[in-house]
Parts: sequence; structure tokens; C-alpha cells
Amino acid sequence: MMAPSTGDLQLTSAGAGEYSDELEDVRLLDSYDKNDVAENDTKRIQVRITGMTCAACSNSVEAALKSVNGVTDASVALLQNKADVAFKPSLVKDEDIKNAIEDAGFEAEILPESGAAGGAAAVVGQFTIGGMTCAACVNSVEGILRGLKGVKRAVVALATSLGEVEYDPSVISKDDIVAAIEDAGFEGSFVQSNGQDQVVLGVGGVYSLGDAQVLEGMLSGMKGVRQFRFDSMLNELDVVFDPQVISSRSLVDGIHLGSNGKFELHVRNPYARMASKDGSETSTMFRLFISSLFLSIPLFFMGVICPHIPLMYSLLLWKCGPFFMGDWLKWALVSVIQFVIGKRFYIAAGRALRNGSTNMDVLVALGTTASYIYSVCALLYGAFTGFWSPIYFETSAMLITFVLLGKYLECLAKGKTSDAIKKLVELTPATALLIVKDKGGRTIEEREIDSLLIQPGDTLKVLPGTKIPSDGIVTWGSSYINESMVTGESIPVSKDVNASVIGGTINLHGVLHIQATKVGSDTVLSQIISLVETAQMSKAPIQKFADYVASIFVPTVVALALLTLLCWYIAGALGAYPDEWLPENGNHFVFALMFSISVVVIACPCALGLATPTAVMVATGVGANNGVLIKGGDSLERAQMVKYVIFDKTGTLTQGKATVTAAKVFTGMDRGDFLTLVASAEASSEHPLAKAILQYARHFHFFDESSPTSGRKNDAKEFKSGWLYDVSDFSALPGRGVQCFIDGKPILVGNRKLLEENGINISTEVENFIVELEESAKTGILVAYDDVLTGVIGIADPLKREAAVVIEGLWKMGVIPVMVTGDNWRTARAVAKEVGIQDVRAEVMPAGKADVVRSFQKDGSVVAMVGDGINDSPALAAADVGMAIGAGTDVAIEAANYVLMRDNLEDVITAIDLSRKTFFRIRLNYVFAMAYNVVAIPVAAGVLFPLLGIKLPPWVAGACMALSSVSVVCSSLLLRRYRKPKLTTILEIVVN
Repeated sequence: MMAPSTGDLQLTSAGAGEYSDELEDVRLLDSYDKNDVAENDTKRIQVRITGMTCAACSNSVEAALKSVNGVTDASVALLQNKADVAFKPSLVKDEDIKNAIEDAGFEAEILPESGAAGGAAAVVGQFTIGGMTCAACVNSVEGILRGLKGVKRAVVALATSLGEVEYDPSVISKDDIVAAIEDAGFEGSFVQSNGQDQVVLGVGGVYSLGDAQVLEGMLSGMKGVRQFRFDSMLNELDVVFDPQVISSRSLVDGIHLGSNGKFELHVRNPYARMASKDGSETSTMFRLFISSLFLSIPLFFMGVICPHIPLMYSLLLWKCGPFFMGDWLKWALVSVIQFVIGKRFYIAAGRALRNGSTNMDVLVALGTTASYIYSVCALLYGAFTGFWSPIYFETSAMLITFVLLGKYLECLAKGKTSDAIKKLVELTPATALLIVKDKGGRTIEEREIDSLLIQPGDTLKVLPGTKIPSDGIVTWGSSYINESMVTGESIPVSKDVNASVIGGTINLHGVLHIQATKVGSDTVLSQIISLVETAQMSKAPIQKFADYVASIFVPTVVALALLTLLCWYIAGALGAYPDEWLPENGNHFVFALMFSISVVVIACPCALGLATPTAVMVATGVGANNGVLIKGGDSLERAQMVKYVIFDKTGTLTQGKATVTAAKVFTGMDRGDFLTLVASAEASSEHPLAKAILQYARHFHFFDESSPTSGRKNDAKEFKSGWLYDVSDFSALPGRGVQCFIDGKPILVGNRKLLEENGINISTEVENFIVELEESAKTGILVAYDDVLTGVIGIADPLKREAAVVIEGLWKMGVIPVMVTGDNWRTARAVAKEVGIQDVRAEVMPAGKADVVRSFQKDGSVVAMVGDGINDSPALAAADVGMAIGAGTDVAIEAANYVLMRDNLEDVITAIDLSRKTFFRIRLNYVFAMAYNVVAIPVAAGVLFPLLGIKLPPWVAGACMALSSVSVVCSSLLLRRYRKPKLTTILEIVVN
């Protein structure tokens, strides 16, 4: 039997005190030793820097920091906008470091050290916010959250009813944030955070207060448990723990075993909880609408049908006390609709006014209350004087009914816009088969666990036809994996031992054993969901217009309504219109009041507030389904205005799979010895060209077809064996090549610049051979041994098959393609000519790619950069729109605005095309919303009545208002029909 008294037990372990969410923080000064800190009395801090745009900025900040007396070391990360500074507190203080950065022309903020006393790493939490109806509500909630002490950033999204708050847990807790939301009159609840020390568990087996006390005792005795709370109404257990002492799986297993199986625990998926709340809101709106409709039908029957049925009409005209029976029935029914079913409008209007803002609920409450109060006053006036004026109870009832219908349809439509995240969440399997082994590696047991409890290093068994539960590496077995749901590639991928697998993909055939490498928020699928969420939470710059209009909309409408009332009433009093226009038994005030109420209820700020976020939500979902991840509405807005698209050559326009096509020796050295010499020098390099040379040399000697780029976890180490020479003093020279010593003699492998710097002459014969290679879009690698040019190796990197078609498609779209590369001019021009690019920038160092981007931005043009590697990251960050292709590297993804999951250039076309169609839809939404209000308000005010006799009754105005926001959401939903251009149709794209 459930015990109501345990509704919200705060159960805190005996040893638990104040806690804070601690996040891992990767330091910039990785070589810094904490032991040295203590010995030398050195302190280290991190500083967030705002305003850096290029490498020159970061160098300027670093120089400014190192010039401060007492600073022992400083490192600035441009992409992370952070500086890590080590200094002597006896000579310099934190504030001096901040001032030094600000004196250099940048903004600085000292970041609290994780785990330090009095400070904790900032936590980003998600909260559901119920009751928001328009942009004015969003502005109100954001203002309240940003005003809380300890809150650093707050963003609220109307379309998702979510708020994302970055806060300091040592200053304010998540419960304080929820309380602030609820104090403002909205419904708030915590969803999740990026903290790794908290878990929300669903609990089965707790039926009484005694069971709750048993659970309390078990948790209090567990080491590492800091704080917990059990909610018996939801059967949820919220636990904060020390991840260094106890893991979430150990916590679950400990409670399950300690209770002899009585308590069953499972991790609550935050996205499933949000979906449940969304479904609950939709159900509530439907129930309220049906209730209001059910009570409104008798009102319609009495007003329209009964006058034509004598018996029924006579009953309604039967005098019962001071009023007619029909009036009693109407008053009773409308009172229930107005104050019971419509209570939510009064509550929402009250909280809006309490917070100093106005929204649609204020308009609904004002319009229905005016109609209701007037009708009641008219009844009382008739009872005392015998003069019966017309009453408008039906207006209040029909208005509330139509508004609730609009809200219900809006909930349904908004639910459709979040389908992308729901589909992504559904890819994650609920459970996984854990293989437990002994120290000798023998399997002890296989047991089913919650997939959210998987830990790095776990060995998992994946059966045919089931989903991969986590990112990992195959340790046993082979199979084909369907990765289309993540990468968009429809062809299954072969996987065997050492191959990497992605969580959420489907194992098609064989049984696999995988070792989990990334779990929780670190998995590819979680990162995709996070990117989509971030995009849906973001606001496009065009949204600022809607926010401004929303802030002044309701006061303006109320002023127009009062002006309408005064104009019609004064005009009637002055005899400006005939009395025949007045309703039966009506007067000039009643006539004017109906126009005024219509103005109040027909105006709709919701349509304006929903115009942008709903379109952005649908677009991000559509993009994710097509392998294009969009990081925000601002990215969409910039992408639709792109004039230049700059492509990196290697790995972007080309396949990134270099192969040796020629090897020519210009001395008497044997060809095999020459290849062994070059391979030995390149064996320590990680460059793709080096691996190609190593592979070619091995194949030459042993006819071995294995490839270090076959998709397995192979690297150059696999090729180091007895057939290679010993190398000493190896060094890689960026942009030039490598140098080392073999048998005490220097060997250089690289480009012309490397050999010329070392004084090695390049003969005409060698130069002609290199020119021949470069003009055929190949790269010539020169080799010098013992200061003599020994030979040349030609390397080709084939173009992607779709490159030329995509470039031509961009020209057709009015976008100018540009290629940038560190390769030589001849090779660059040959590649550009083959794909159809006219503007080429060659021999550009990695740091110079960002300068190339900025050179195209000088005239105000919007520039997109497409790249795939770490060396492209500065250019991706500098571009107005950065696109990391083929999933790219982690750094490239961090710097980019778009992540193109597939290694396919067609997605560049898709990204731009989707952005253009999305903003066309947004503009269309604003046209709908603005045109509706611009046209509807004058019509409701009676501007057309003197000429055409057109008058909108208040209940008709309410119906129009309800349908206006629905029309905007449905307009955005049309983006779900988007189909990306195919190779066969790209060339048909023309500039609008």
C-alpha cells in the first residue's frame, strides 16, 4: 500500500555535506607538474578570453601574459578561447593577469578552478519549462534566470519548452533554479546536466514508508554517495555520488543485491522523460478542449437550434426567479468554462503581469473576462430594470474553446518538430549483454544490464539483428554493420577484430564481442543528439525582431482596443452612424464593446514567436536525417547567404588515400635499396604521404596487399620490422618534409623548399620529371641522401567521384568555389582544372588558411570553409560558415558550424540548399504572422463595417487567433518534405 507521506523524502547520507558537480577539465599546459607547483610556490589559473579571431590575436595575448612580472608560463588556445597561466602569487595576482589581457584589447574572465574551495566548474543543466505561450514568456523566463546569482548563461526555447542554464553549483543548485521558474508562475523541472556525478533512477519495489526507510539506510551506508532524494509519486531516486569512489552501475547493483532483489532500479533516460512530459501536455490540452467543447455545444444548441423548436424555446423563456431559465443555464455553463476550464489563462496571465510582462494569455483573459462581466451586468441590469440587453456568454465559451483547440493543435505540431531527437534516442538499445571475465580472461557469466550503465572497458556481446549498445572496438568475431542511421551510407560495412563500431548501429549477421570505448555523452550518437539539441535551443538573429515585437505587442493591442471602444462609442453618441446598426435591445456602448473585444482576442503574438524556432527545429531534424548536423539557427541564417565556398584539397576534394604512382632513381642506387631508404625515413612520420610511401615500399619487397588505411586500427608501427634501416635524429618539418640520419648520413625527404634550404642542387632532368608529375595533378617527393639528390617519388590522391559535379552545382547556385592547399602551384592548378575551380590558393601553410578566408570576407561576403582535419580548424573557425566533412576530427567538429557526417561533397550542396529553403520558410512564416495581424486587427476593429457591413463577432475572432499560430507551425512542418538534391538533379539548380 502506497504511503502518501513519502511523497518527497529528502534522504541525505550521514557523511554527505555540500556537494558540487565536478567536471573534467583538460589543461592547456599538459607538461606542468603539480609537484613543482608546491615546491616553487606557483599557482595556475584558467582565463576565458573573448575577442580573439586569429593566431595573431592568441600570440598577442600570450606575449602580454608572459611580459607580466611573476608569470612563469602561459599558453593560449584560440579555438577554446582560453588561456592557462602559471605564476607566482607573491609577485602577481589573478586580477593583474586579467588586467594584462584587457590592456591587450580583449575581454577576460577568471575561471574558477574545478574542485577548488569556494569554486566549482560550471554545470550546464537542462530544464523543462511549462506554460510558455509566446516570445514574451520566453523573454520573461530568460530575464528571471539570468538575474539569479550563480547563473552565467540562460537560453530558453519556446518550440521545445526547454531552458539551458549554465550555473555554478557552489552558488546555486538545480532545485533553486526550478524554484525560481515556479515562483515566476511557470512549471519547471530538471531534466539532465553535463555533470558526471548524478543519476536519476526509476525504482520498483517501494510500496510503503518502511520500504523508503530501508532504501534510505542502504544509501546512507554506501561509500561515495553524497546526497539523494526519493520521490514516491514518480518512483524516482535522484542520487549525487563521487565517481572516483563509486560508479552508477555499482550503485544500482549494490541496492539490488542489498535488498535481495526487492528493489529493481533502472536509469531514467532524460529524453524519454521529456517525451513523456510533452505527451502529458498534449493530453491535458486535448482533455480541456473536449471538456470546453462538450459544455459549449448546449450553448450553441440554445442559441441556434432551440428558437426553431417551440417547446424547447418556451422552456428557455420560462421565468425562474429574476432570470429566464435559458439565462440561468448559460450563466452556469459559461462559469464552468470561464473559471474551471479557463483557469489556466488566468494563472498564466497573472504570472506574466507579476513579472512585468504581457503575453497572449493576458489578451485571452482580458477578452473573455470583459465579455463575461458585461453579460453578468446585463442580466443584473435587466432583473432590476426590466430592460433586457443582449448577453454574450457564448462569446466567452466559444473563444476559450477555440483557443484550447489551437493550443492542442500547436502541441501536436510542436511534437512533430522534435521527431528527429526522438528517432535518434530510439536508436540506443535499452539493454546490453555484459560479458564478465575472470583475471585469466575466461568468461564467468553473461548478464543483461541497462545500456546507460555501460562503462569504458566493458566487454559486450552483440547478437545478429540487434543494435550496438555503445561505441567500441571489436575484440572477437566478424559481421556486417548497418551504419545508415548515423552516417547515411546505405551499404553495410564489414567489421572484424580491431574495427571500430558506433553505438546505435545494427549488427546484421555474425555474433560480435566489443570492448566499450566511449559511453554516455561521449558516444557518437550522444554527440549528434547534443548538436541537434544545441541547434534547436539556439536563436537565429532574425528572432530578435520577433522578441522585440512581442515585448510591445500586448500593450499596443490593448491600447488599440481601448481606442476602438472610444471611437465607436463617441461616434454613436454623436450620431455618426444610424441606430439600425445596433443589436436588438442594444446600445452604443455594447456595440462598441463587441468591436473592442474582437480586437483583443484576434491579435496573436504566438505566431510571431513561433515563426523562427519551429522552422529551425524542423530544419535541424531534417538535416540530421540527411547526415548534415547544424549547430544553430545563426548557422542556418549565414549559410543561406554564402557567396564563396573554400575547399581544402587533401581529404576534402580528394579521397585522402594517397598512392605512389611512380618511383624514379636518378643515381646508380638499386631501386629496392632506394625504396627501403625512403621508407625507413618516413616510418616515424604520421603524414598520409609517408604512410603511402611505406605501404608501397613494403608491397615492392613482399607483395603484401595490407593497407594501413583499411579501416582497422593499424598504423605505421605495423610496418616497422627488420627490413627497415635504423634511423636517428628524426624530425618532421611542417610544410617541407622530414629529415633524419641513416648510417650517419643525412637523408631529406620532402619538397623543393626542403632541398633548396639545405643547398642541394636540382638538375634539369629531375625538374622536368617533377613538372610532368605536377601537371598531371600528382605530388613529387624529392629524396636526397648524403647531400645528393637520389630520386623522386610521385604520389597521387584521386579526386572524389562527385567533386566535379558538386563544383558545377555550386556555380549554378550562384556560389563561387575556391580551393586552398599547401601543395605546389602546378599540382593545385591541375586539380582545380579537373574539378572546375577557377580561383586557387596554393603553397598555403595550415595557419595561413584562415588568412585566405579573411581575404574573401573583406568586402562583406559570407564565406564557407569545408575541411576535415586539425590543420583546417583555424580556417573553419574564421569562416562565417565552417563545414567539417566526413565527421572530421574532434577539433574540426568543435570549430565548425556544420558537421557533414558522410564523406561526400554532395552534403555541401545539401547544407546550403536546406539553409536557403529554411529561411524562405521563415520569411514566409513572418509574412503569415505579420499579414494576419496587420489585416485581422483592423477588420476586427470594424474598419470595413461602414462600407461592406463586415463585422467579426468575438468568437469568430477567437477562432482566427487560435488557427493563426497553428498555420505558422504547419508551414514550418512542410520542411519535413524536404528532399536533398541528387547528383542527377544538381546541375538543374539555378539562382533564384
